[in-house]
Amino acid sequence: MDLKLSEEQDAVRRLAAEFVDREIVPHAAAWDRAESVDRGIIKRLGDLGFLGLTLPEEHGGSGGDHLAYCLVLEELGRGDSAVRGIVSVSLGLVGKSINGYGTEEQKRRWLPRLTSGEALGCFALTEPGTGSDAANLTTRAVRDGDDWVLTGTKTFITNGTWADVALVFARTGGPGHRGVSAFLVPCPSPGLTAREIHGKLGLRGQATAELSLDGVRVPDSARLHAEGKGFTVAMAALAKGRMSVAAGCVGIAQGCLDAAVGYATEREQFGKPIAAHQLVQELLADIALDVDAARLLVWRVADLIERGEEFATASSKAKLFASEAAVRAANNALQVFGGYGYIDEYPVGKYLRDARVMTLYEGTSQIHKLLIGRALTGVNAF
Repeated sequence: MDLKLSEEQDAVRRLAAEFVDREIVPHAAAWDRAESVDRGIIKRLGDLGFLGLTLPEEHGGSGGDHLAYCLVLEELGRGDSAVRGIVSVSLGLVGKSINGYGTEEQKRRWLPRLTSGEALGCFALTEPGTGSDAANLTTRAVRDGDDWVLTGTKTFITNGTWADVALVFARTGGPGHRGVSAFLVPCPSPGLTAREIHGKLGLRGQATAELSLDGVRVPDSARLHAEGKGFTVAMAALAKGRMSVAAGCVGIAQGCLDAAVGYATEREQFGKPIAAHQLVQELLADIALDVDAARLLVWRVADLIERGEEFATASSKAKLFASEAAVRAANNALQVFGGYGYIDEYPVGKYLRDARVMTLYEGTSQIHKLLIGRALTGVNAF
């Protein structure tokens, strides 16, 4: 076992860190207040190759392995989780799904645009009535000659109002997961409307939307993978997507550690830096442990993927631990800052708000405990 980064991985990490410090950190608080990141950041992410990591160069990708991908997402999470989410969804959920299941025509049409930052993708799975119970989604796709007509509502869709293509999951058959198919729906399309969701606790700079599909017509060539195999596409995407979220959570925790150590060594109380107080060091030590443990779990998932081994349960473990660890790290960092942590002049309050949703999406902490328990026992406890 060798945990040392290769020269290429280390170079990617440094490039991402420099980009985050220059292009994201100075603006994160303002974007949070405005509830919108600067859309120009998307093209800059594409120019650096961050929107094409792990995808083949023949379709505009920038290659690299899954650990390099995680290193970039760690840094983006440290800077602003709203930006990390843009990459995780457009590349991690949509781009990789097209690369894995798309036809050559679909790959040629969408991947060069997605990887360059010319276009964005959104992943339209969640509905108002089906979050964790995604297999029972109600959006329908009805065959009409050579076309499909889609009707339904999706919610909490990252990139929803910015996307140029929506990967939409709809019911084409009977109940349950075997009746779900996936479609690549261009945005805009007649009958497709997107309403941005404002007033979120965290990830405020991210374009999160409700999508309404009212008789949206797409050709059968827009179907991704075989009819009835949409749930397979969704679950495969989410297995890797959970690694993406976990990597971003490592970045949040690392940002909390950096901020808390910096503040603790500068802030004085009782005639000495607060870092000299034992219970403050306890808080810092707890954050540091969570950072290291979460990072190692994430890196293990990346290694399993590169080896071609089963990784879904390891991904659930990484996502579960890292998301909860990010909340703990942010809470401990805020305690180190005291009252100053409660105002947005300092980053730890935003870290806490952004971290909290990580325990909810791409599988709640409770769902991941059930998935891990099922893997251990072979018993479905849903």
